[in-house]
Amino acid sequence: MDAPLTPPSTHARRPPRQLVRQMVEVAVIAGLAAALHALRTAGWVDGEPLCWIVVGLALAKTGYFLVENLQHILLATAHEIAYHRFLGLMGVNMMQITLSFALDCWLLESAVPRSFSGFDPATMTPAGVFFDCFFYSVLNFSFFGFGEILPQTIPAKIVTLLEVILAFFTVIFLLSDFISLKDSLRGGRSG
Repeated sequence: MDAPLTPPSTHARRPPRQLVRQMVEVAVIAGLAAALHALRTAGWVDGEPLCWIVVGLALAKTGYFLVENLQHILLATAHEIAYHRFLGLMGVNMMQITLSFALDCWLLESAVPRSFSGFDPATMTPAGVFFDCFFYSVLNFSFFGFGEILPQTIPAKIVTLLEVILAFFTVIFLLSDFISLKDSLRGGRSG
C-alpha cells in the first residue's frame, strides 16, 4: 500500500516573515509621506513646520534602521544564516532606506521649493522631482557623492546627513566586516 501523499507545507508557500515585515515597513513609510503631503496640500501644515516634522521623523527612522540593522546581524549570527541570505536581507533593507530618504527629500522640496538646488519647479513634474530625489538618495547611500543636486536648507542638510550616517553604519560597518563581527559575536568560535 502506498503512503498517502501529503500536500506541500503551507509554510513553504508563505513569504518569509521578515519579507512581509519589510513590505509593511515600506507601506507605512510611503503612507506617512503621502499623509504629510496631503496635509501640506490641504493647507493644514505650512512648509517650514512640515520640514521640521520631516526632520524629526527622519531622526526617528534613522534610529529605527540602526537598531534593525543590528538585529539583522545578531540574528544572522545566532541562527547561522548564510552570508548570501544575510546580504539579501540587507539589500532589501538598503532599498527601504533609500526609498524612505527619497520620500523625505521629496517632501522637503514640495514643502519649501529650493530646499535642494538642481530642481526647477517651473519645468519639473512632481514625478520628475521624486525621481531626482530617489537618484539623490541612492547617490548618498552609495557614497558616490553629490552631483547637481545639493541640500540648501538646514532641514535638507540634516536629512542628508542622517542618510549618510545610516549608510556608513550599514555599508561600512555591517556589510564590509560581517565575518569578523560574526566571529566576535559568537565568542571567537570558528565555524
